[in-house]
Amino acid sequence: MLVYFLFVAGFVILIKGADILVDGSSSLARRFNISDLVIGLTVVAFGTSAPELFVNIIASLNGNTGIAIGNVIGSNIANIMLILGASSLLYPIRVTRGTVWKEIPFSLLSVIALGVMVNTQLIDNKGQNALERSDGLLLLLFFIIFIYYTFSIASKMDDVSGKISVTEYPLLRSGFMIILGFICLTVGGKWIVDGAVHIAAGFGMSESLIGLTIVAFGTSLPELATSVAAAYKKNMDIAVGNVVGSNIFNILFVLGISSLIKPLPFTGSSNVDIAVVIFASLLLFFCMFTGKRHTLDRWQGALFLFFYIIYIAFLIYAG
Repeated sequence: MLVYFLFVAGFVILIKGADILVDGSSSLARRFNISDLVIGLTVVAFGTSAPELFVNIIASLNGNTGIAIGNVIGSNIANIMLILGASSLLYPIRVTRGTVWKEIPFSLLSVIALGVMVNTQLIDNKGQNALERSDGLLLLLFFIIFIYYTFSIASKMDDVSGKISVTEYPLLRSGFMIILGFICLTVGGKWIVDGAVHIAAGFGMSESLIGLTIVAFGTSLPELATSVAAAYKKNMDIAVGNVVGSNIFNILFVLGISSLIKPLPFTGSSNVDIAVVIFASLLLFFCMFTGKRHTLDRWQGALFLFFYIIYIAFLIYAG
């Protein structure tokens, strides 16, 4: 019973730890006169993906590769189908031209590259299907390119200052918040991984299934809160940009770091989940040109939610 309690508590501590880390880091950055633009593109972006990162680091260190892989792929599916679906039901989401033609295609390219990397046997008829350390290094190099591109585009935007709300704390308190945030992320991540392993063993389910569903949903809660709040405030491009950016971050950075710690073996069934991410990304792109141009309408959001329910039902049935 204690394991289940710690599993749930782990999500609370994990998400709260990410918030504390972001607040402390943002305050520290502001004290050193770092611009809102840099804070938004680095500290805040890292904070929303920190839950996935820490869960994956702990899962990789423990050898629970099914949870590490399922967490990232499941989070990316939930980000598009669940989070954008729910957000667009609140208010139709208008997407900028740059997001449509650059960020969404880059996200699609990232998952296609992942699919190629983990299908060595299918392509070369040799080796094993795994994300090796060399693949992880390549993903991180792509991530650096993406960050450089993001900075170059954002630096050309007008009126970027003042958009990030930052509370300045004393220097000692900011440092303490950063340390506390890392501790919460580590403890919460460990409790989640341990609980997921226990649940999988107790119910005869695979670690991958738990990672794709419960763990993925839990670690996607920061993105869900951010996007729904942005849609409610009609700050529409943040709603989509947050999700697409998180998906790119998850594949290039989180899986890159995870595979550097320990190579991640992929099974044939993982190709189905990768295909669902590709399908979701393509569907998002095509929805930008159906109905009202560059807008995710309510009926399209409902369609996303419908597909997400079908996918979860399929996972439970197959698992």
